[in-house]
Amino acid sequence: MNFSTSNISLSVFFIAIFTLSFQSHSNAWDLNNLPESNNLVKAGSKYITLLGQQVNVGEQAPQFKVVDKNFTPVSLKDFHGQTLLISVVPSLDTGVCSIQTKRFNEEAAKLPKNITLLTISNDLPFAQKRFCDVEKIDSIKVLSDSVWREFGVNYGLLIKDMGLLTRAIFVIDNQGKIVYKELVANISQYPNYDKALAKVKFTAPVIVIDGPKINTPSEPMVEK
Repeated sequence: MNFSTSNISLSVFFIAIFTLSFQSHSNAWDLNNLPESNNLVKAGSKYITLLGQQVNVGEQAPQFKVVDKNFTPVSLKDFHGQTLLISVVPSLDTGVCSIQTKRFNEEAAKLPKNITLLTISNDLPFAQKRFCDVEKIDSIKVLSDSVWREFGVNYGLLIKDMGLLTRAIFVIDNQGKIVYKELVANISQYPNYDKALAKVKFTAPVIVIDGPKINTPSEPMVEK
């Protein structure tokens, strides 16, 4: 029996999904035993409950594992030595999240190479890839926490009974320390772009580029 290239690719894809699903099941969180935060973020006029451990400025950033658009695992340690700005959104399919992601994508293109911008949501990688292709998102890394929920739980961002991440911004320095955190007070609002970008620029070490040496002409000789 002959299989087309598309059928083979589809088979490989479903094997990858099965493997990740098995790993996700084996590492499943008991949501009933996670810490809860009840008065930090609102949806409309009502507070929502966030699951997981809250993190604070000055602490080491917890490790986490997410996946990229190809379901390849990506960990915080993969960005060792980089200064990170992590933009967290509930879903790329909503207007505010879309604008937030496009704004940071534009800003990322202007930043030095030792600063990396990530967007993390619980959207499936298929949806993230489609969004990035349509909106030409190519300067930031868009990652999904939909498999293991490690990021949401380790940073206290998982919205109870919704399975989404609340809107937030983190800046992590090149030593892995959290130097900036914004839990956006209402998930329908935008983060403070200017403050976050100023912080990540201030935090990142200055890149020194050695330029060509310029010979300074000597003073002219004066005849006596």
